[in-house]
Amino acid sequence: MQESSSEQEINSIRASIAMLNSNLDHQNQRKNGVLNELLNLQVKVRKEGAESKVQKFVSLLENLKLLERQESEIRFDFDTKRSSLEAEVSDLEEKLATGSDSNMLSRGLEDSLNDSLQKLNSAKRELAARLGAIVSVKRQLDGAPSQSELIQYERRLSELNAHIQEKLQQTRKFYATYNALLEIKELMLKETSLLNSISSQFQDAIASPTGRLKLLESMEGIVKGSQQKLEKVQLGLQEEQKVCDALKEKYTAAVAEQRRCYSLLKAFQEECAKNERLRSQTSA
Repeated sequence: MQESSSEQEINSIRASIAMLNSNLDHQNQRKNGVLNELLNLQVKVRKEGAESKVQKFVSLLENLKLLERQESEIRFDFDTKRSSLEAEVSDLEEKLATGSDSNMLSRGLEDSLNDSLQKLNSAKRELAARLGAIVSVKRQLDGAPSQSELIQYERRLSELNAHIQEKLQQTRKFYATYNALLEIKELMLKETSLLNSISSQFQDAIASPTGRLKLLESMEGIVKGSQQKLEKVQLGLQEEQKVCDALKEKYTAAVAEQRRCYSLLKAFQEECAKNERLRSQTSA
């Protein structure tokens, strides 16, 4: 019976070793899958031009490399433990074959089994921690925007920029109209005041030669001032016309650049769609 119990414990240890091998293989498979996904995501990020995500992606890759180094250490520890367990199993088999003391053999088997169970539980906890870290890295990578999301963001930003530019042009136009109307109002008030002054002093001025002379001099001064004002307004009009011509040229260049950007964006979208079709055909 003791020999049968010992053989059962040996079989249990062998089953534990097989379980460790299976867990390690499963971890390798998951690690390879995550690594492939990381590589695919790296290619996608480079194609999308998401430069703001590069640093985050590099940090995640460094975390993955750290996990791989830790996995290598675990693999080394596991190989060491497995070799130790196999040596213990061989020693137990030799003891069974030579008929050593049953009590000592039973105690040795129990101690070995307990130690193996502790090592197995420790390996399971470490494996769970590593898998949790890999899942966390994968979730962070999944948080990066996809190609379609980036295109939608770009389109929305373009629409907002166009709307802001339209509102800005309207505001500038309203301010220019208000300033022009205010200047016209001031000129009309000055003209009204001048006409009222001439009307009130006209009868007294023409009554004497000296008054008529002063009236003529005053009228010449008014005409001269009006002429200077007219010249100043004409100079301002010429400056505004130059600014208007320059803005028209900029607008024409901007329209040409917008058309070129639209054509490039359309070509880019077509190439992206073609790339997606090729990838789907390749995966199929």
